Amino acid sequence: MKKYEAMFIIRPDLSEDQRKALLAQISDTIVKSSGEVTHTSVWSEKRKLAFAIRRYREGVYCLVNFSVAPEALTKINYAYKLNEDILRVLVIKIE
Repeated sequence: MKKYEAMFIIRPDLSEDQRKALLAQISDTIVKSSGEVTHTSVWSEKRKLAFAIRRYREGVYCLVNFSVAPEALTKINYAYKLNEDILRVLVIKIE
């Protein structure tokens, strides 16, 4: 298993409960792919975006550190792209 870091931009109009549920769903997707979440945090609250993404000018940034097999990363990224509450996601490998 390799270590990864994912930065999510999620919709700014989600309530606190919806945001916690979304972060739990993000973690569950990794765990279902035989991965392990090491750290989850909200990096920035309602930060202005450089350009509009799906008509949103602001976004909430969330950071997730996890370990997973490289083969499962494609499946995880696909699941995140299907979620309408996630505006953008960037996953990088930590060396």
